Amino acid sequence: MPHQDLQLLSHECGSCPIRHRAVCARCEPDELQQLEHIKYYRSYQAGQTVIWSGDRMDFVASVVTGIATLTQTMEDGRRQMVGLLLPSDFVGRPGRQAAAYDVTAATDLVMCCFRKKPFEDLMGRTPHIAQRLLEMTLDELDAAREWMLLLGRKTAREKIASLLAIIARRDASLKLRSAKGAVNFDLPLTREEMADYLGLTLETVSRQMSALKRDAVIGLEGKRHISVPDFGRLMEETGDDSDGGFLV
Repeated sequence: MPHQDLQLLSHECGSCPIRHRAVCARCEPDELQQLEHIKYYRSYQAGQTVIWSGDRMDFVASVVTGIATLTQTMEDGRRQMVGLLLPSDFVGRPGRQAAAYDVTAATDLVMCCFRKKPFEDLMGRTPHIAQRLLEMTLDELDAAREWMLLLGRKTAREKIASLLAIIARRDASLKLRSAKGAVNFDLPLTREEMADYLGLTLETVSRQMSALKRDAVIGLEGKRHISVPDFGRLMEETGDDSDGGFLV
């Protein structure tokens, strides 16, 4: 598995940028010290494979910075992006030996990794880790159910707006800000990746992004920087009938 080990000595658990959302969010200082002993960092360049589906996975990890994609390959070679891993998301499953999906760095990626067996042992001694992992798993299940609605029933415009809202809310959460009023963030995906993930054509994604810009729902600076003058207006475009929508 190609990777470059990254030495981030300044990234102590207590000052980690994803500390309040990651699997260690509920840990006490002594529990963080135990995690410190089994963790290491890995970095990947955009486009690099983290792990292939079916390969033995000897670590679990949290995304610190960057975005990764989860992809399923069918028997005839067709590929479908089935999920995104955003900062603080957890990679891998304790108790499972092999990876269920291809994991690929969509952008330059840094992950905080834990050796699998020591992490599983620590889960048995540390209820805070097991509890937080359960919470994250249930949130992931709810988000997957919402995503089924998005892919099956929403219009192309609603799909684009929903994806932008997911990324905006996660970005605001990591910065300890509320996703209300005006928000700004960098879009981590190319138009092609958005099309793949949403089940749309590249032309449709470009057309709908231009339409949202024309209607002043979003602003575009270059291809990646998104400004949202009114997050409530963006949420109206998602087609959701509540202010909650996706769990991110």
